[in-house]
Amino acid sequence: MASVRIGIGLPNAVPGAAGGLITEWASRAERAGFASLATIDRIVYDSYDPLLALAAAAAVTERVELMTTVLIGPVRPTALLAKEAATLDRLSGGRLTVGIGLGGREDDFAVAGVSTAGRGRRLDEQLDELRRIWAGERYGTDGPIGPARVRAGGPELLIGGDPRYAAERVARHRAGWTLAVAGGRGDGGVGDPADLVAGKAMLAEAWARHGNAGRPRIVAVFFFSLGAGAAEHARRERLRYYAWQGDALAARVAGAAATAPAAVRELVQTFAAAGADDIIAFPCQARCEQIDLLAGTVGTRLAGTPRAA
Repeated sequence: MASVRIGIGLPNAVPGAAGGLITEWASRAERAGFASLATIDRIVYDSYDPLLALAAAAAVTERVELMTTVLIGPVRPTALLAKEAATLDRLSGGRLTVGIGLGGREDDFAVAGVSTAGRGRRLDEQLDELRRIWAGERYGTDGPIGPARVRAGGPELLIGGDPRYAAERVARHRAGWTLAVAGGRGDGGVGDPADLVAGKAMLAEAWARHGNAGRPRIVAVFFFSLGAGAAEHARRERLRYYAWQGDALAARVAGAAATAPAAVRELVQTFAAAGADDIIAFPCQARCEQIDLLAGTVGTRLAGTPRAA
């Protein structure tokens, strides 16, 4: 486990989380030794915007990596997303990693005034455009879209989703890959450790075919709930979050959350053995005790350090 970086999600998508909890959670998670803080994205939901939540976290932390795993790309104007991400990356001293994916909830697209049709093509165009903007390409007569980048090429990119579709994007854009475990393939881009192993092979093939050096970064994500009433908290929160996919699938996903220390350790060990570079555990409860319970379970101070900016 020592070679794997362990991160924790912010409770930005746990309904009812108090605003002050986000900053308290971030500072406590950094002190506990976690390598990264991550957010997930919804629009039509009782949740905080993923980039704004990370901006709040950046203000009270110094070393921890900030990640979106993942942000729904096609619902956002690309130039604005590029500027917001570059701003957060600069304000945080180069600590932002932008995980981006297709999204699949019709209501999120509808309120953004965007159709789900053609979202894959739009994401590909968006990734190209993000790279150009972060490289400093000029626009109009006033120059590039600022602020100036902290790192050459701008924030690091991760692409989320089913490897059957994500592998080519990862290789083409020289990005990393992120996969969430929430009950098995078919859940809109989530899977299990076996999918990580299969996905790693697909990524390696596409990566080599595009002539890329090295290998892509792999980030695995799972959901956890620990302590008193852990299973009930997880069931209630996961059922609500996945209600849009129907009762049967939502129940299966809810049952995949790790609700005991042994289950958390098993997932971490299994994902590490499958080749994950980073493992992010997202909370099903918006209570800071979850940070300490998770840290005590996985031993974050022995689980790797944040990536260098």
